[in-house]
Amino acid sequence: MKKRKLTPLGVIIRKRLLDQGKTQVQLAEEVGTTKVYLNYILHGERTGSKYLPRIFAALDLDPEQIEQHTA
Repeated sequence: MKKRKLTPLGVIIRKRLLDQGKTQVQLAEEVGTTKVYLNYILHGERTGSKYLPRIFAALDLDPEQIEQHTA
């Protein structure tokens, strides 16, 4: 079985969660999804386009800055 790998965006989100002392469960609840679906987004198995603006807002991330790091 192949190990799942975080996307560059997933790495940024995971790091920000650690910096803020939040869990994926807390973030998922804040943005209105499940921790499983959030995990799919972090691993690139779902685009999460519906939730990304909420995730960026909840973690105080600048979408334009992220685009530079993940492009």
